[in-house]
Amino acid sequence: MSLHNNAAAIELTSSPDDFAICAMLMSVTDPWITLGMDYAQCLKAFDGPFKEVFVLKKEAEIIGFVIIQTSGTFKGYIQTIAINETCRGAGYGTQLLQFCENRILQYSPNIFICVSTFNHGAISLYTKFGFELVGELKDFVKKGFTELLLRKTVGPMIGYKDPSAKL
Repeated sequence: MSLHNNAAAIELTSSPDDFAICAMLMSVTDPWITLGMDYAQCLKAFDGPFKEVFVLKKEAEIIGFVIIQTSGTFKGYIQTIAINETCRGAGYGTQLLQFCENRILQYSPNIFICVSTFNHGAISLYTKFGFELVGELKDFVKKGFTELLLRKTVGPMIGYKDPSAKL
């Protein structure tokens, strides 16, 4: 599965080498620096079932990625999304969010994401993209920090059908 736009491609991956690059990208940028998450802790984000990992590549370089939870009560949860700091502000975050929305709406009417209250750039991006505040999770990732739970929805779960599906 691949999407090409603005010379960046989004590709599904299960490669441990890609996970290592993505974990490094996380560990050297915020919000993970402020939350005190080192490389080993960031690498653990890729563990577990019911996850899809997509990398955003410009030429051959991974410049961003997303981890989506595909099952459970909060299926359609964007667990982790990151863009290399040197590539931020160029539309790649919006591109990756649009990809996530298209992907998640195939199986869920709800898209969820958490963001740290100090991560003002991400909050602005998510709000512009149509996410709304659901609630606050105090001390969720780290004591003394609050995460905002955000949701973008096209309707309730019961009776939901992929809007792009052929009738």
